Amino acid sequence: MNRRKVLKNTALGLGTLAMGRAIAATDAATRTATSGTATTNHSACFWCYNGMTLEELCERGGDVGLKSIELTTVDQWPTLKKYGMTCAMGTISDFSIDQGWNNPANHEKLRANYTQAIRDAADHGIPSVIVMSGNRRGMSDYDGMINCAVGLKPMVKLAEEAGVTLQMELLNSKVNHPDYMCDRTQWGAALAEMIGSDRFKLLYDIYHMQIMEGDIIATINKYHPYIGHYHTGGVPGRHEINDSQELNYPAIIRAIHETGFTGYVAQEFLPTYDDKIKSLEEGLRICEV
Repeated sequence: MNRRKVLKNTALGLGTLAMGRAIAATDAATRTATSGTATTNHSACFWCYNGMTLEELCERGGDVGLKSIELTTVDQWPTLKKYGMTCAMGTISDFSIDQGWNNPANHEKLRANYTQAIRDAADHGIPSVIVMSGNRRGMSDYDGMINCAVGLKPMVKLAEEAGVTLQMELLNSKVNHPDYMCDRTQWGAALAEMIGSDRFKLLYDIYHMQIMEGDIIATINKYHPYIGHYHTGGVPGRHEINDSQELNYPAIIRAIHETGFTGYVAQEFLPTYDDKIKSLEEGLRICEV
């Protein structure tokens, strides 16, 4: 068997390996979880509040319990600090969803951008920076996984040294992001196994994965060791997470806490209320269980 076949067989088996390790870790985490006493660390994604300045979102968001405004860039982090906030998930100004790490032609540019982003995050005390797989464009899942691992490993090493975590977001390719590669939790977990570092995690977007996979709580229980961050959003429509949509967010947040998770849960829905902060406040209260 040649080297490529060995690698391919290894990669195809990683999903099963990841699931087995995750289930074992779930059992251990459940025994030590602080269910009923956990406090949700609240974040929100800035792009959802179109028409509001960052200063306004900081000021009004802080009043309702927001601790972080994320998907912000290094030039915005001093403003967050001024208002006593952080950015739980940083990004870069030259951000792209479809041009990601699965294409080796992107690696040189991405490595330059993320080398600087990791250094900036470390300098400002930002814990995580988002990365994307990119679109398939006819590429196999296996080849894309290998390309992501090859491209990201040097960045993850730098992140380890800097104390920053790189997190790849899971998105649906069914409705919002056709052809996006990292569209299933099992694929993302297999990539995390291939990279093999606690400084590479998955950003589990509940809205996207409900559309793509369903079984939200079961998936979180299986794969939580690979998950470093969560995003919310109502399904369908990506609006408020109240009882106007199909997901039971109190049960989901409770399940997240029961895994021992202590990171941030970020609201990433598009408010429909006239007062967007009222919409945000409702989401934060729903996520306190």
